[in-house]
Amino acid sequence: MKTSRFSPSKDQTTRDFLTVFDLTTREISDIISRAMDLKAQKVRKHERPLAGRVLGLLFDKPSTRTRVSFETAMLRMGGTLTFLSARDLQIRRGEPLKDTARVLSRYLDCLVVRTFGHEIVEELAEWASIPVINGLTDGHHPCQALSDIMTVMEKRGMDLRNTKAAWIGDGNNVAHSWIETASRMGFAMTLACPEGYEPDPGILAKARAQASAPIEVIKDPVEAVRDAHVINTDVWASMGQEDQAEERRQIFMPYQVNEQLVSHARPDAIVLHCLPAHRGEEITEAVLEGPKSVVWDQAENKMHLHKALLEFLILGKG
Repeated sequence: MKTSRFSPSKDQTTRDFLTVFDLTTREISDIISRAMDLKAQKVRKHERPLAGRVLGLLFDKPSTRTRVSFETAMLRMGGTLTFLSARDLQIRRGEPLKDTARVLSRYLDCLVVRTFGHEIVEELAEWASIPVINGLTDGHHPCQALSDIMTVMEKRGMDLRNTKAAWIGDGNNVAHSWIETASRMGFAMTLACPEGYEPDPGILAKARAQASAPIEVIKDPVEAVRDAHVINTDVWASMGQEDQAEERRQIFMPYQVNEQLVSHARPDAIVLHCLPAHRGEEITEAVLEGPKSVVWDQAENKMHLHKALLEFLILGKG
């Protein structure tokens, strides 16, 4: 049974990033500002703040953007890395997570974990003496949400308090992290989800309790995007839900982000999708490749955000 978020060997100043709520509003703003500077190359090209540091990527789910963006971010910041497929580790043969966490802490300076149950990253963070980053769990995807918000800030400015965001589709892990980000950053958010596919009520309640702007969940996607500055969506069946794909396709079709739906948003609205996208399902080709789409900037920004996040956690730059 876990008795503490920290292992006996964990320095109390060592930070983990498991959900957006692990960071303050100021810290999120600072990390994003640093990421923007790194993207704009406002730092010396020979600057290598993470030289001599080693990042571990412990992945139990496939990945394109999260893996490559973290790998590239660490290398461009001067560090090195090692990729650890969970199927190749002794975890698969029953080694306790607490043992794995303590051993990896002796080798690495930071660990990114991409897995299924959120309790897995919580247990690894509890026993690790190094920073642990949630690279995706079934409950949260905080790194994705921060790089998404970085993209919105590029388009709308750093102060998002007069921004309305619409989430269309499944109340999934990315939606959870967006809800928490809305609470932290003070923008309004309306989620349109089919009945039975709403976000976790506990996450929603916690975010609302700390929010300064409305966070609503409704059924009507047209109403959700009305006056929205930002429209976001994701796949209808996440990893591990492949057996539900056909059923979900029928339920979610009225929630497709298409040109007709987008027309009800503000004329200057932008459209996001964290990718991979299933064209013709949750989003149409015309919208994904259209003038309102910022998905390619959004994908690039994962790398820059990860640079700043790794620097913040490994070097303790708060």
